[in-house]
Amino acid sequence: MHPNSHAADSRRWKALVFISIAQLMVMLDSAVMNIALPSAQQALHFSDGSRQWVVTVYGLAFGGLLLVGGRIGDMVGRKRVFLLALVGFAFASALGGVAVNATMLLTARALQGVFAALLAPAALSLISLAFTEPKERAKAFGVFSAVSVGGGAVGLLTGGLLTQYLSWRWSMFVLVPVAVIGILGAIPNVHDTAERHRSRLDIPGVLLASLGLVAVVYGFGNAESQGWTASLTIGSFVTGVVLLAAFVLVQARVKAPLLPLRVLTERNRAAAYVSVALAVVSMFGMFLLLSYYFQEVKGYSPVMAGLAFMPLAIPQAVGATQIGARLAARIAPRPIMVGGYLVTGIGVALLALLDVDSSFLQIAVAEAVVGLGIGTAFMPAMSIATHGVEAKDAGVASAMISSSQQVGGSIGTALLNTIATSSAAGYLASHTGQARLQSHALVHGYSVAYWLAVGFLAAAALVSAIAVNAGAPKHAPVPAGESVEESIPVAVH
Repeated sequence: MHPNSHAADSRRWKALVFISIAQLMVMLDSAVMNIALPSAQQALHFSDGSRQWVVTVYGLAFGGLLLVGGRIGDMVGRKRVFLLALVGFAFASALGGVAVNATMLLTARALQGVFAALLAPAALSLISLAFTEPKERAKAFGVFSAVSVGGGAVGLLTGGLLTQYLSWRWSMFVLVPVAVIGILGAIPNVHDTAERHRSRLDIPGVLLASLGLVAVVYGFGNAESQGWTASLTIGSFVTGVVLLAAFVLVQARVKAPLLPLRVLTERNRAAAYVSVALAVVSMFGMFLLLSYYFQEVKGYSPVMAGLAFMPLAIPQAVGATQIGARLAARIAPRPIMVGGYLVTGIGVALLALLDVDSSFLQIAVAEAVVGLGIGTAFMPAMSIATHGVEAKDAGVASAMISSSQQVGGSIGTALLNTIATSSAAGYLASHTGQARLQSHALVHGYSVAYWLAVGFLAAAALVSAIAVNAGAPKHAPVPAGESVEESIPVAVH
């Protein structure tokens, strides 16, 4: 091997390390807040109705702007955008750490979402550009996906340790040094080898997509405080649907669309986007409610709550990297996705059956079933998200699957929190004089929300069963033009 090529080779693997550190930061951010939220809520005195916005506003900014983030990276250079996003993320995290009220914390979370939307597509593109040989590429994405899956588990535990022994604020501050390490390592090691595409940004598309998504999720959040039939709730839903319909019409007509509609019209890709969004509705909501169950009903400390998520996080990694990946190499994606979603549904149904006095063994079994199921299902779902896509659309297709996750998560957090809160209030009104009434009411609310989550997972399985028709993989090397972003399992938090 030529000395120069050897140096370039080692630099690529160093680049992968620092790109993975950036991915770890995004995963940590999603997870630590779930554990820190009850403490933050107490410290900053915001209501149960507004608590979900701390999680939702991050996912909404992230999901709503992912397509824009990918496009900006193509236009001004991925390394430049990657570094800018890391600097911005560090600033937003510091702002969240010093928040003095709910508004300041929400602003910081929204900014984190904006910079994460710039970071995620740039990171995927940079790995794709650095690793062009199929076997190396698969190995590189394997490392990246392991960080994605493991980052969530690390985040839950880190969030617990920091919240308990320092303060919930450190769940924000901890992201600053991680970002700094990423910046210092990326400057000399990360290189953007692809040309930029000097097309114009589809501003009408950006505005219509972002505002439409904000309106829909705001409707779900508003339903908690105002009710489902309130004029503001219905108005938000109607506005959102109209704006998103207008977005589709604009995309069909503009010269350089933000989202070329050909990306959505292939049945396997469409099924991946829809089924992942439906599944994530239940998963994000479940994480939030389970965090509150551990801390408010069972009385766990933040560290214990973080540890209590391990029976879910570890099987999720096993499901993605062992079961899903091995099956996906041998058989068609449909049975893996349908089976995985149904198993996840069984796990969530077991959570719905928990009561105030349930043992940790019961909780752990339910969590393990959920983790194995969703890890297994998401592996082929991520793979067919770029099924048959043209090379020039691979970035948009990858951003779409991330958007499905983030938007599904935003809706899930708002919807399931709304259902849980209103069901608990109804229970309190109709049951008086019962011992530990507050705890029983909370658990009743969680149970109603979990049954709704089971319905969403059944819908994800149904969509997969009807629409997915991709065949079993051919045992041949991946062609150079094909995208290996396909094989990324993504952790859900």
